[in-house]
Amino acid sequence: MTADPLLDRALVEEATKKSGLIWVQGDDSPARALWHVWYEGAVHLVGDGPGEQPLPGLVDGGTAEVTVRSKDKGGRVVAWTADVRELSAGSEEWEAAVAELKGKRLNAPDAERVTVRWAEQCRVVRLTPREVTTELPSGSLAAVPLPTGATTRQPVPDALPRLLFKRKRR
Repeated sequence: MTADPLLDRALVEEATKKSGLIWVQGDDSPARALWHVWYEGAVHLVGDGPGEQPLPGLVDGGTAEVTVRSKDKGGRVVAWTADVRELSAGSEEWEAAVAELKGKRLNAPDAERVTVRWAEQCRVVRLTPREVTTELPSGSLAAVPLPTGATTRQPVPDALPRLLFKRKRR
């Protein structure tokens, strides 16, 4: 990036704030796309609970590699190393982070009590930037997709084209 650490820090903050997803690779785990909130100089994530995103490899006191993509084009903008810290449920810092996360959480099945569920069943993790990677890696970094319970598309039913393209009768 640049020789000025303040400019690097500003790039990390602005790019991360504007990106809806970041790619995070924790200790000994593959990189995953995660939704997040930038708050008080760090990324905050919620996960590892029912209905929430998995956070493998993000252990308290560990490190993570974060890659931020462009919201417009989807390409890498900046990469940085983060210190990982798990926030204690109910602490003042946890409450402030969860208030921000709740506003960004889309389609929560229990929007009224989502913070209670997070306190009981999930982890809230803070990723604080430590150093900005000066050069992004060359190449695509393509990897085999992670295993998932999602199903693939099935063949189109025979009757569907008739239903979709049926002409109105007069």
